Amino acid sequence: MDARRDADIDPSPLIGKRVTIIGYGNQGRAQALNLRDSGIEVTVGLRDGSPSHAKARAEGIPTASLDEAAASADIVMLLAPDEALAAIYRSVEGQIRQGVALAFSHGLAIRFGFIEPRADLDVFMVAPKGPGTALRSLYQEGKGMVGLYAVAQDVSGTAEALALAYGLAIGCGRAGLLPSTFAEECEADLFNEQAVVWGAVPEILIAGFDTLVEAGVSEEVAYLECVGELKLIAELIEARGIAGMREAISNTAELGAVVGGPRIVDESIRLRMREILADVRAGKFSQLLKDEEASGYPRLRQARERARALPIEAARKKLVD
Repeated sequence: MDARRDADIDPSPLIGKRVTIIGYGNQGRAQALNLRDSGIEVTVGLRDGSPSHAKARAEGIPTASLDEAAASADIVMLLAPDEALAAIYRSVEGQIRQGVALAFSHGLAIRFGFIEPRADLDVFMVAPKGPGTALRSLYQEGKGMVGLYAVAQDVSGTAEALALAYGLAIGCGRAGLLPSTFAEECEADLFNEQAVVWGAVPEILIAGFDTLVEAGVSEEVAYLECVGELKLIAELIEARGIAGMREAISNTAELGAVVGGPRIVDESIRLRMREILADVRAGKFSQLLKDEEASGYPRLRQARERARALPIEAARKKLVD
């Protein structure tokens, strides 16, 4: 899989195009500012009364209502929360001109049929593989963030070139744009969120902290051991890979990892990971997301309350306050 970088990408498909970003959250803000700084005409579309109108304008980004922004755009990039995209698309579909490009930074809405785009629209994805805050800071430093790109509908015959030019303008071309599909990006991302970085890793940190505290270790020491070193291993892996990370730590730590890691991540864990991926591909999680939004996010609100009340949070406050 060959990455496309700045030198490989023709910027001209985006020149003179008017981009509307729907939403001014983590990704919306970063992409709007990066596009603006790359010389692209960009407007942010927001609901009437949204506090983000003032924030975007203070940062030099013009705003408009959803209908107005969609009607004036050559590219409509949907960067609101996944579960809100279907309603937003339905509300602006009639304002989008024929032959415009509809764009995404996550494949879920297309992969699981939240949105069925009009047949006359190009549909592409540019998905930076990291949070918007990092996308913006890297751009300002003259660096970039790796991204994925894909095309779901190519009516014009130039959708891929437009996707690459968009990725170039937000800074992903500096690090590399990898070809993908809406399904691949979505399924891999949802799997990671549940089974690896955002789901499993915090639970391992909490379980390790609880185990040490139950055995009589102070909360502060338990926190430093189980959570404080996480940034170190992440930086080492980013710089050197997993093999290089292990070579950079002490023999004691490396032997401990060799002995202890497989006792935690055994075949039963791998089986549950495969089950999670199967559920993602079957659409069970996307339906759960729909149901959660429709009922007012009770599961998320309860989970946030539980997380704030965890002993590990109290230990953190002792160390940082």
